[in-house]
Order: sequence, then C-alpha cells, then structure tokens
Amino acid sequence: MQAGADRSGVRQMETVWIPMPDGCRLAARIWLPADAMEHPVPAILEYIPYRTRDHKALRDAEIHGFFAAHGYAGVRVDLRGSGNSEGILRDEYLQQELDDGLEILRWLAAQPWCSGRVGLFGLSWGGFNGLQLAALQPPELGAVVSVCSSDDRYADDVHYMGGCLLTDNLSWASTMFGFNSCPPDPQVVGERWREMWRERLEGSGLWIHKWLQHQRRDDYWRHASVCEDYDAIRVPVMAVSGWADGYSNTVFRLMRHLKVPRRGLVGPWGHKYPHMGGPGPSIDFLGECLRWWDHWLKGIDRGVEADPMLQVWMHDRRDPLLPDISGQWVAEPQWPSPAVHPRGYRLARGRLLPEQGETPPDAEELTIQSPLSVGLFAGKWCSYAETTDLPSDQRLEDGGALVFDTPPLEKDLQMLGAPEVELELAADKPVAQVAVRLSDLAPDDRATRVTFGILNLTHREGHETPRELELGQRYRVRVRMNEVAQRFRAGHRIRLSVSSSYWPLAWPAPEPVRLSLYTGGCRLTLPCRGAGDQDANLRDLGQSRRAPTPEHTLLAPAHREWKVVHNLATNQVALEVVNNDPTLRLEDIQLTFGRRVRERYSYSNERYDTLRGEVVHERDFSRGDWSVYTITRTVLSSTRSHFSIRATLDAYEGDVRVFARTWDESVPRDGI
Repeated sequence: MQAGADRSGVRQMETVWIPMPDGCRLAARIWLPADAMEHPVPAILEYIPYRTRDHKALRDAEIHGFFAAHGYAGVRVDLRGSGNSEGILRDEYLQQELDDGLEILRWLAAQPWCSGRVGLFGLSWGGFNGLQLAALQPPELGAVVSVCSSDDRYADDVHYMGGCLLTDNLSWASTMFGFNSCPPDPQVVGERWREMWRERLEGSGLWIHKWLQHQRRDDYWRHASVCEDYDAIRVPVMAVSGWADGYSNTVFRLMRHLKVPRRGLVGPWGHKYPHMGGPGPSIDFLGECLRWWDHWLKGIDRGVEADPMLQVWMHDRRDPLLPDISGQWVAEPQWPSPAVHPRGYRLARGRLLPEQGETPPDAEELTIQSPLSVGLFAGKWCSYAETTDLPSDQRLEDGGALVFDTPPLEKDLQMLGAPEVELELAADKPVAQVAVRLSDLAPDDRATRVTFGILNLTHREGHETPRELELGQRYRVRVRMNEVAQRFRAGHRIRLSVSSSYWPLAWPAPEPVRLSLYTGGCRLTLPCRGAGDQDANLRDLGQSRRAPTPEHTLLAPAHREWKVVHNLATNQVALEVVNNDPTLRLEDIQLTFGRRVRERYSYSNERYDTLRGEVVHERDFSRGDWSVYTITRTVLSSTRSHFSIRATLDAYEGDVRVFARTWDESVPRDGI
C-alpha cells in the first residue's frame, strides 16, 4: 500500500514486503521524500520487534517521517515473527535475526529510491542489533546511531549485573512474552492471520527459562556481544544513553575501545530517545542524527568531526523527592580523559577519610547482614518513566547497610567516570553478594543515590568460572559502579553504603549472609574531574523536533504506579508496580489497542524461600467486530538450590479462548 505525499512532501509506503532467502517475508513501513525516485537518498533502518502498525505507529511516524522530510528514506522493519512479519521470533539477537538484517540492508541498497548507502538507527533492541550488524561489516552500511544499548550481553544487559540475576530479567522476559502473544493484523495479512498467530503462540517459547539456563558468561552471551572484537566495527558510531537508563556504561566503553570516528552523548534521561526527554530536558536529537547522517552518508561537512568525543550531563543538586533535574552539559575531547584523576578514600567506622593528609585509622572488622528491605527504594535497574521508578531518598535503605561518610566538603567536587570500591571481606555462606551505593548527602541529610554496583562474590575472579567462597576466609574484591557525572556541592557529604543484598533490583543469594569488612583493606576511588576546556563553548543541542503525529484518539490514559506495601499484620512486604500504556484508536486504520502491566515482588518474614516475582501482561486489539485479547503471567521464585518458573498464556478471539498453555520449569542455581 502506498499513500500520496503529505504536506511536508513525504510519501508513506504503509506495508512493503522484504523477501528473505528462505521464503519468509518481513513487513516494512517506509517514509520517502516525494522525489526519491528521481533523486535517490540514503536509507535509515530501524529493525525491532515492537509492531510498527500499532504499538510504535505514532513514534515511528514522528521519527521516520522527520528523516524523510529532511532527505532520507526512513525504514521500519518488524523482526521475523513480530508485527506483520512472517515466521516465529524465538529469542533476541539470534543469528537468524542478524542474517535477516544483512539481507534487509542488501535489499534497501538495491531499491531505485535508495542511493545505496544505509544508516542503522535504534533504541534498545535496535541499538543492540545496529552494533551487531555493524560488526558483520555489510558493505551497504555507512554509519550507526545506537541508543540505550550494550556491547556486552552478559555483563551489562537486562539479565545479569556483576554476576547477579536482575529482576529486570523477569520483567523484560514478560514484556516479550506479551509481545510474542500478539497476532498480525488481518487487514494486512488476510485470512492467514489465525495460522500465523497460532504459530507464534506455539513456537515463541518461554524466554526466561532459556536465560536462566545461562547464569554465567558462556558462548550464549558471547554471541552478538560486540565487545568480543571491537575492531570488527569499521563504520562511524554515535552512542547515546541516559543516566537513568540501564545502558549508560556502554557509551564509555565504546568511546574507549572503538577505533572508528565516534561520538558519545549521555543525558539525564531514562530508557527513551532524547528528543522525548524525561527526566530532565529534551534536545533536538533527531537534528543531531541528521548532522551525523549528512556527514557520513551524504558527505556533507556538518562539523561532526569537530564535536567533542564525549558530551554528558553533569548532575547538580538532584533531589530524590522532586522531579526537577538541574545540571549542565560538559565535554571531553577524548575518553579516557586526562582531566579525570583518581582520588582515594579509606574506610573507617562510619567515615570516609581522604588517603592524603590524615593518619590512617586503626583497622576494624565491621559486619552486616542486611534485611531484604534494602533495595525496595532502589528504583528500577532500567528506568522507563520520569519519576515513578527512580530511586528514593536513600535514608530509607541505609538502616540496613554499613555507611561511610565524608566530612562536609569544603569546595565543590566534580566526578566523571566509574567509582570503584576495593573491599577486604569474608562471608559466612558459600554464595554471597555485595551491593555498594554512592550517595550525595545534602545539609539536611537527604540522601540521593548517585551510582551503584553489585557483585556476586562467587564471580570475584570472573563471570566465566564462578567459585564458592570458603567460610571465614578473607578475599579482596573490586566492585566497579556504574559510570556517572555528578557535582557534589560544598557543604554536602559523600556517602558509601555497603549491603549484603539489594532486593528486588537483584535476586538475593540462596540464604541470608553475614559479611565481614576489614577496613584496613578497604578503599573507595572516585574519578574526579577538573574544569573542562570545552564546557563553556559547547554547541546548543536545541529543542525537540519531530514529524507530525498521525491522527489518533486517546480512549484511556497511561497509568503508572510504584509503591511499597508492608502489611504489619502478616509481615509480608511487596513492591507493586502498575505500568499501563494508553489505549488508543488509530483513525486511518480504525484499530484500537492497549497494554496493561502489573508487577509484584514480595517476601514474608525475612524468609528467603518466600521471595517471589510475578508479572502479568494484558494486550488487546480490535476493529469493528474483530477483537483479540491475550494475557500472560510469569511467576519466579526460588529455593536454596533451584529457581522455579511458572507461566501461563491465554489467547482469546472475541469471548472464546482459542489457545492456552502452562509452563512449570525448574532450573538449578549456578552460584547465584
């Protein structure tokens, strides 16, 4: 299907079929400049599984319509087995996905409206496979913009952190469980829609089961992790993320390791495109992309090679109780930066002492066995919202941790990079974890988490070969926190907090653990930064721009909740999350759709065998007398020796349940 040009001179090809060598067809939506057939243009490809005809229809039109209005073909392709594409989606980043991506690039370059040059663009999944496809060196590819992605699928993705199981693993698996339950649109694929739908319901599988079978960094995670060979990427890369996102570390590693022209941009945002903002100011991100594309795909000098390699938002006076974000943009011409120097602090009972200028304190043994409540106010590993899933005042956590504070700072301290803690410790159980947090303490004692890190102590020598701890034996371990940019103001204090668990951000060890810290062997190192030469003369990143949004009707608004409930009568504690998307009707195709999500993470009486995570997704689509509805439910619990997964999938056409399946799986714990 093809519509005429709109008022901006953009023509939209609503459904275009791209054939794969095995006969499978992938559904694409394409936005073209009106004269692209006479004057071919480069193509910008976004290749993700999130349904371009409904769930991402508005966003896709705003982005790719903008690219088309400025001289590019904007192309959105749904992965095999998603949206209206044929086939089955069985997991993320499989070789089949990458092979299909290479075929799409070849197909695009051969189209009469394409100049033969292609850029890869995407957030999260699309940012991942943009890097992964670049590492395969397709000749059609000219440049990449990768947003909120990772170069290391084990160490820095939604599944594991520091060798600890993230509960975002459950949340994300449940999201894809819901997406994979959705049908294609009968208006596009015709009478085959039921057959295609059933293939997906039967074939997509329970991804969390697969992910839990790989609890250490093995070949499963090495596949499609571009950190295995950074040199394989030979095209320019712009890497973008936000401090509230789970993927900001990637930007710094790519700047350090890539040898191609590159640019890093990290703002205050969560897991979203920077022109959408939140938290903090939005920017003209799509305009920044155009500068990148113009330079590398069209050969137009836009001055991008004069930009600083790394530009980041330096937080200033964040308040965990308020949505306001203050700070400024700062920049470094290279990374690592010679302007960043380590500053060390010793740990003493309740204190952080500068290594220079003071007599070392007497060494002590300090112990901690944290309650499971430490982490209830940590927020989400990867923030999708603007306020609801961000960390709260850390005083709510610090009663269950060992805390170490500096005296009030005599002058401002600016930090850029990854703080690191060296700990000399022992544990009374063979499997244990340690969580460290760095907070900014205001003069009124309000504590704002700046960054954090966690480590599964069985992974102290690496993520490939976990080794249990010997009870009581001292070990020296290093915990690297997430990269951060923060200005600590004079009069504020810096706090380091150490706990033996961090639930529900990370799944705890199999049983309660008491950690012993030996302060004589403990040290905090901060990456302190002097004033940057480029900070005062940075180019303005502008205000958000995008193409017009297609006509739609809001039938029910989005609804977000994030609350901690402690029932004092039963001593059951739960974090309850509601994350409902708006219910919309797209007027051009008369399609109504919505998504409702409930998550609950709970425990009772401090008992580790009561830990439980439950996620429920409901999705519905309707047009006229056609309607479908799916509901997926996933429950994760654990014993000392195993993880237990129970899941259900129910699909309805109208009022009739047409598919039902139940899973009951058990996976041995592997040092987690």
